[in-house]
Amino acid sequence: MSKRASHAPSIPHRHQLALQEAVAAYTRGDWNEAERLCRRILKAMPGQFDTLHLLGIIAAQTQRTEEAAALLGRAVAINPSDAAAHSNRGNALQALRRLEEALASYDRALALKPDFAQACINRGSALQDLGRFEEALASYDRALALQPDYPEAHYNRAVALQDLKRPAEALASYGHAIALRPDYPEAHRNRGVALQGLDRLPDALACHERALALRPEFAEAHSSRGVVLQALDRPAEALDSFERAIALAPGFAEAHGNRGVALLDLGRPSEALASYDRALALQPDYAEAHANRGAVLQSLRRLKEALASYDRALALRPEHAGAWSGRGIVLQEMNRLVEALQCYERAIAIAPDFAEAHFNLSTLCLMQGDFARGWQKYEWRWRYKKLDKTLGKRRAFAQPQWTGAEPLEGRTLLLHAEQGFGDTIQFCRYALAASARGARVILEVPRPLRALLSNLAGVAQLVEDDGPLPAIDFHCPLMSLPHAFSTTPDTVPTPGRYIESDPVRVARWRAELGEPRGMRVGLSWSGSHLNVGDAKRSITLAELVAHLPPQHAYFSLQKDLREGDAGILAANPNIRHMGADFADTAALCELMDVVISVDTSIAHLAGALGRPVWVLLPVIPDWRWQLKGETSPWYRSARLLRQQVIGDWGGVLGQVRAGLLALSPAPPAAPAAT
Repeated sequence: MSKRASHAPSIPHRHQLALQEAVAAYTRGDWNEAERLCRRILKAMPGQFDTLHLLGIIAAQTQRTEEAAALLGRAVAINPSDAAAHSNRGNALQALRRLEEALASYDRALALKPDFAQACINRGSALQDLGRFEEALASYDRALALQPDYPEAHYNRAVALQDLKRPAEALASYGHAIALRPDYPEAHRNRGVALQGLDRLPDALACHERALALRPEFAEAHSSRGVVLQALDRPAEALDSFERAIALAPGFAEAHGNRGVALLDLGRPSEALASYDRALALQPDYAEAHANRGAVLQSLRRLKEALASYDRALALRPEHAGAWSGRGIVLQEMNRLVEALQCYERAIAIAPDFAEAHFNLSTLCLMQGDFARGWQKYEWRWRYKKLDKTLGKRRAFAQPQWTGAEPLEGRTLLLHAEQGFGDTIQFCRYALAASARGARVILEVPRPLRALLSNLAGVAQLVEDDGPLPAIDFHCPLMSLPHAFSTTPDTVPTPGRYIESDPVRVARWRAELGEPRGMRVGLSWSGSHLNVGDAKRSITLAELVAHLPPQHAYFSLQKDLREGDAGILAANPNIRHMGADFADTAALCELMDVVISVDTSIAHLAGALGRPVWVLLPVIPDWRWQLKGETSPWYRSARLLRQQVIGDWGGVLGQVRAGLLALSPAPPAAPAAT
């Protein structure tokens, strides 16, 4: 607040001395003494302007804002020509969120004193609070024209520029503020926020750490540091930062909300939910926390509660694109697909570059068989940062990506894996289609798939990921190939067998297994727990075993066993765990009468081999299995067994049991009567 004690000729000498003592006490920080002296003067002279003004400033400094506004109102009524009093009254009114009145006070101060730089800054702050960012920026520019070396004006100008989504200009203004005042922790912290908006995360982290070096107890900087660490995929360190912020400021709702994000990333959803609940107890209108709470509830499969959280977020902030997209995910999981589509489209209308919403829309379109729109939208995956853990960063090549339009005759095309093993197995089929266009195809795959795909049709050279690459003309990620080839459900290439098993391995396993006694059935009941959809796609071995007819020989084709699986296998000697690599698993699939798998790489492998495979699917499966029917355009040999009720595997496993019983060898015929 501006402080002013003007000369008042009519004040008696003893009160004039008392007022001077009060100003001196205020200046040295002894506000209690300053207030005692002011009240003594006002007892004798209730309308003394300078005393009312100073007492109003003291009330504001000691967080008695209502009292401050009243005292300063009395002061300007007595002396309406004092610009400083009008500005200070504006500050008190702004703190009370009486923003239009505050703005009027600042305007009055500037009408009285046009070169009052501090009033220009305060006016800009009120305009920002009113959401009038362009006017706020103009007010800060006016302050800087009056006083170019005013660090607070540069700082506030930068904040307005951030509100206007102009982070590069904001960065420059923070730089000016810091150049004028190097020990300005708020400017360092907010400069870090601007740098994060420009995706310069290491620089942003350095700014937050500089702010904390200047002020170790700066809770907002700890929280902002945590946000950057989260973006750098360092959630454990981010959690430490958020918890430090909360220790310094237990009522800091945003830090509690950010802590929830880190906990969810660390696989601790129940704790994340508690953190969001704490944030909302502190700040019930915190839209971001409601939206994030919806995401964690969705991950816990509490879909109705998740939907309610998203609805609350949108009631508070109707233009929250993230909440619309998250709401769409929940509705999609609830099989309310028309509403889900509307949510994704609403999110995109609000934020046209919102990659998450485009990606979510792509999966819904593909699931519904709208391949044309689905493949086009699926290219947004590269801009969806949350998928980095699954996809990895987009590869940078000097050569262009092949889009399907460029001629391939006589050119070398690198096809490279980008996602999971099952995805690579599903989409490597396009190598033959690319070769048919005249390309020399180089296929790059993860090491565990090298032996399996060593003889894939259409591939001139197979290389491992992270290994040296030959000279190429074009490259294409495997999962961009359907878009490049304009694939429709009716034009999926090679829906029959397109991977060949190693005959030597098949012979070895045939000898190892011996003569079949009954049907041979391959089993895979769970995929990687890291997959975001694992909770709905995997089942427990105990559930599966309970539905298996005892007369068959069962073989576990699982890549990994989960907790408790080994004990169940030990108790069921008719299930033999193979623990083989992909090439050996392919050989084993050749020897199975049927493979039964949830949506994991084993299902894709059996389908690519053209072997009979029953794929067990939730009501809302991964997009590649679509929504209806027992057949798949991707695998001619697949039979799709679908849940009828969300989360209920009983009906699906009942179909498995009935199907296996139907496949049982017929009992020998009774001897003919003589």
